[in-house]
Amino acid sequence: MPLIKPLDQFANAEVEQLVKFYNETLGFCPNSLLTMQHRPAIAEAFVKINKAVMANDGRVTAEQKRLVGFLTSAQSGCRYCQAHTLLAAERYGGNAERLKNIWNFRESSLFTEAEKALFEFALAASAVPNAVDETIEKALKAHWDEGEIVEVLGVIALFGFLNRWNDSMATTLEQPAEDAGKKYMANQQWDKGKHQ
Repeated sequence: MPLIKPLDQFANAEVEQLVKFYNETLGFCPNSLLTMQHRPAIAEAFVKINKAVMANDGRVTAEQKRLVGFLTSAQSGCRYCQAHTLLAAERYGGNAERLKNIWNFRESSLFTEAEKALFEFALAASAVPNAVDETIEKALKAHWDEGEIVEVLGVIALFGFLNRWNDSMATTLEQPAEDAGKKYMANQQWDKGKHQ
């Protein structure tokens, strides 16, 4: 049971445009945003930073950003965000084989060396304590420019917020996201955990 119940998606006129944004990107408005609506300014600020972070201003693709979000969420243990990032990666062009193998990216030929550098950065930056070191920095800078690294760290930080929000709230997982989690993480015995 969630800590705080989400409001109806049209409970606040100020947030209605934000709801439309998610209906376009995910196909539904996530319960995390509907919970944030209890304080519309938080919902508005969150969507603003989400749009800024997920904008594609360099070579990092929308799919790659969602996979970075997945690894950040997997590192944190947030099953809600794991499911959401897999669903979003699928919607942004991720194929089933890549999505099913993201957790094994190190050994997989499905991912480039540039992607592997991003993914190692995601795991190290989301670890507690932080594990970004010179080896990760060198690999990252061999493939990505400063602006792209800033974009990716923005994704990691965004999901750091979401992981804490959704796990603390025990946000109820929506069916399309749950289906994506089960589909792509079946080999990991994934389940929605507390996100009932």
